[in-house]
Amino acid sequence: MQLSACVTDEDYDAWRAVRIQVEPSERTATVAELRAQDSPSRLMLLARTDGTVVGSGLADRSETAGGGFVLPRVPAEHRRGRVGTALLRTLADHCAGLGVPSLRSRVDDAGSLAFAERFGFAEVDREVEQVRSVGEETPPSALPGGVKVVTLDEYPELWAESYDRFGTEVLADFALHAPLEITAEQWNTSWRGDHVFLAVHEGEVIGCAGLSRDADQPERAENALTAVRRDWRSHGIAAHLKRRTLQYAAAAGLRELYTWTQAGNTPMIRLNERLGYVTRQTSITVERDLPLDA
Repeated sequence: MQLSACVTDEDYDAWRAVRIQVEPSERTATVAELRAQDSPSRLMLLARTDGTVVGSGLADRSETAGGGFVLPRVPAEHRRGRVGTALLRTLADHCAGLGVPSLRSRVDDAGSLAFAERFGFAEVDREVEQVRSVGEETPPSALPGGVKVVTLDEYPELWAESYDRFGTEVLADFALHAPLEITAEQWNTSWRGDHVFLAVHEGEVIGCAGLSRDADQPERAENALTAVRRDWRSHGIAAHLKRRTLQYAAAAGLRELYTWTQAGNTPMIRLNERLGYVTRQTSITVERDLPLDA
């Protein structure tokens, strides 16, 4: 078996193919999006046996403070052949080289959890995936006075401008086991949706909601960040923006939206339920100290 870093577009396509096979219900970033997220701290691996891709992996600094993040993926037909072990060890070594004290990952099924536990990982957090069928959508309720909604396509400069106040504030309020550490560059790439509605008051962004369409299954999309600035919460803005997103999805011919929410974010989970979302699965965040063999 040979492990190699993704370099060419063909490598990135092969990496995408593994993710699509292992996580078919999730949107996979396009090659262009993956390249836009590249950084010196990020490692994307392919595992090959006799030229056949048998697994892939990702390692980077975690978006939550104080750790690295790894995600080895192996299709079912190639498991129990030590592919996952080889990927995990290489990815963990990469994170150790970043100087972080702990290692995190995400598991979505009992087999993956058992694999993680064999290497000393333990649960530290959970996320809930909620799914919504798109149909004839109810118009949103009225907004508070002085608040208007625009699209990011109309005002592309607003997203970058919103990071220093709106972005840092809403990111700090995520219900996670450790604080998020998202740079302005990450905010402008992986945290920016394809079609985003922005609630604006006196020229400043106070709320957002949108979606990112699945390039491989264009009839569905993932909800992008839904958030409202602290001083504008409990005014119905989040519900208004999500209703706008649902109406856009219907007009665009989408049939399904899905969203991931932290298990501790009860208000957002309940809002999604009121809007007709139902729970499909739970993802578990696991963590252990570095180095892996310690």
